[in-house]
Order: sequence, then C-alpha cells, then structure tokens
Amino acid sequence: MFWDSWQEILDTVRRNKLRTALTALSVAWGIFMLVILLAAGTGLRNAALWDFRDDAVNSIFIRARKTSLPFLGRGPGREVRLENSDFDSVRDRVRGIEHISGRFHLWGEFAVSYANRSARFDIRGVHPDHQYLEKTQVIRGRFLNDDDISERKKVAVVGTEVAKFFFDAKDPIGAFINVRGAHYQIVGVYTRPGQQGEMATIFLPVSTAQLVYSGGRRLHALSFTVNTTELSESQRIEEQVKALLKERHAISPEDERALTVSNNLEMYRKISDIFEWLRLFVWMVGIGTLFAGIVGVSNIMLISVKERTKEIGVRKALGATPFGIVSMVMKEALLITTLSGYLGLVAAVGLVELVNKNLPDNKYLREPDVDLGVALMATLIVILAGALAGFFPARNASKINPILALRDG
Repeated sequence: MFWDSWQEILDTVRRNKLRTALTALSVAWGIFMLVILLAAGTGLRNAALWDFRDDAVNSIFIRARKTSLPFLGRGPGREVRLENSDFDSVRDRVRGIEHISGRFHLWGEFAVSYANRSARFDIRGVHPDHQYLEKTQVIRGRFLNDDDISERKKVAVVGTEVAKFFFDAKDPIGAFINVRGAHYQIVGVYTRPGQQGEMATIFLPVSTAQLVYSGGRRLHALSFTVNTTELSESQRIEEQVKALLKERHAISPEDERALTVSNNLEMYRKISDIFEWLRLFVWMVGIGTLFAGIVGVSNIMLISVKERTKEIGVRKALGATPFGIVSMVMKEALLITTLSGYLGLVAAVGLVELVNKNLPDNKYLREPDVDLGVALMATLIVILAGALAGFFPARNASKINPILALRDG
C-alpha cells in the first residue's frame, strides 16, 4: 500500500507536468535566493572585518593632538606630548589592562643598509608587549624584551620583507644592519596578518630609538589591550585612561580633540551589529521569497483537490478515512516542496563554492560561505512549509461529502 500510494502521487504529478514544474521552480528559486543572500551577507561581513585581522580586537590606541578648549589658565591649541611617564602611570594605575606599549615613530621611511644593499623602511620604537597588539608572529629568533628596553640595547626585529630584501634565503639572526648611521643587531624576524607592507617595518626598543634619534622621553602613541570582551567594560577602561592622561597634561575634561582614541572592540561590535541586522533582513527577504513559492504550492493543491473531487468522493464512499485523504494530499505537497527545495539548495551551495574558489582578492566580498547549520535550517523550513502548504487543502479534501462529490462529477 505504501508503494501504491506513492505511485499514485507520481502519476498525478506526471499528468500535470507544466503546473508541477512551475510550482517546483518557485520553491527552488526561494531556497536558492535565501542561501545565496546569506552567503553574500557572510562575504560582506568577512570583508568588513578583514581590517581587524592584523590588530587585537580588544586593543585601544591613543594619540595626542592639540587642545581645543582653555583650561587652568592655558589657552586652546596647545600641543599635547605623551611621555614615558604616561606609559608608566597608565600601566601601574589603570586596572584591566592586559598588554601595553608606547610607540616612538620615526616619521618617514629611513635609509637602511646592509653590505652593498640599501633601501628605505618604516622604523618604530616599541615596548615588548607591542607583539600582542598587532598579532606579530615571530618566526625566527625572538621579539624585544624588557632587558632591551632597560639597557637601551641596539637590537632590531625585522619583518619578512626586510629580511628577504637584505638576506634572501639566509638566516639574518645576528647580522648588523645600519639604520641612519646606527648599527643594530637583528634578534628576530616576524610576520603578521595583513598586506605585504605590514612586514616591511623594523622594530627597535623604544628607549634606544628615543636615545639615538633625539626623542627624549617622548611617545607618539599609547596602545594597550584590555582583559575583557565586554564593550561596556572596555569603554570604562578607555574613559579611565583618558581621564588620567587629561589630568596629567592639564587638559579640560570636556576636551574631546586633545586625545584621539581608537577602540577596536567598539568598532568591531558596531560592524558586527550592522551585519547581524543585515543577516536578519536577508532572512526576512529570503523567507518572503520562499513563502511566495509555498503559497503557489498551496494554491496548486487546492486546484488539485478541486479537480479530483469525484475521485475523493469515490474514495470516501469506499471507506477511505479522513486521515488517508489528508495523507494523500500532503504527501504530494511534501514531494514537490522537498525535492524542489533540495535541488534549489544544491544549486545554491554549488554556485557559492564555485564563486568562493574563483573569487579574486578584493575588499568588498571575501570568502562567501554557507554554514552547514544554515543549510539544514533552510531544508527544515522547506519541509515544514511543504507540510503546511498541503495541510489546508488536505483538510478541505477530507471534509468532502461523497454523495455531493459523486453528484458533481
């Protein structure tokens, strides 16, 4: 009886090929568009968050500018200069800071030479914790340490592009490079996520850079990570650091221009929230498209029931139960929606994988992908929608009066 019922359903489908095909196409298109839109949303989100790949998400960067408000008898326009004592105060007095580094930046690319080769590279004086702030991965030797800072050692950590230019495939550890007249021994080679230019930088101990290049105790920026992923806690620590620096440099508490703050966690959360809303919108659009197809299935089932009124009347006259009638109609609806939904899902996943493999590197769409859970959810939606599309026509069919049905026939 099981195979007989399915054979009967297949015969009904074959008798109405065009109608069934168009209905199935609408369902397949709905699930296809849902998956494609979700994959595109994932690709857009990955592209937007790509800029965070080379910095710790929980990092905060502070740079000093000029005051914009008068305070304690001092006029606006006063230049604020961060110093080593600011680094010490923030490190010792603010709780919740995980890693912290100052930065003494040698503006403009400096001439660097080794043997008979010379080029210009970016030079930065930093503390040892800088390694964690920019996701620096040491692949040879070591990074800077506390002894390098306290003893003002002339050592350097170079990026892979610097090592490649001067040493080709040779090991650069222990070699001395000349940076604007001063010789530094290479103690480490690093790489980091990001563009090639990110690996064309040379890191020096901040104390050595300040001494050799007449920086005194000046720092151009402070950066640190917080030991939390909670945005509110990160913002609390940020405000505490700003208040401390404003107090130390006699800056008005209302002056928002004297210190430029970049909170990566705040920006990350804002972007993530935007794309969560976008994801919700995509689901709404996709479900709407799918619902239109399901409505088509329901209408087709109503038409099918109307055309088979006499047949259903005969079945009921011969003893067919309401459950049997409902089961027959719902099976047909489930067959159409499940099969067409599966084909739409397979086509969408195939297209996404094809695009993913052949997509050139760009900043707008990156690694569009379909999550397995999303695919299973979409399939479940199709099955449930198919059952719903068949239920109401099936219920109407089960209520047909066999005598009236035979008389209408």
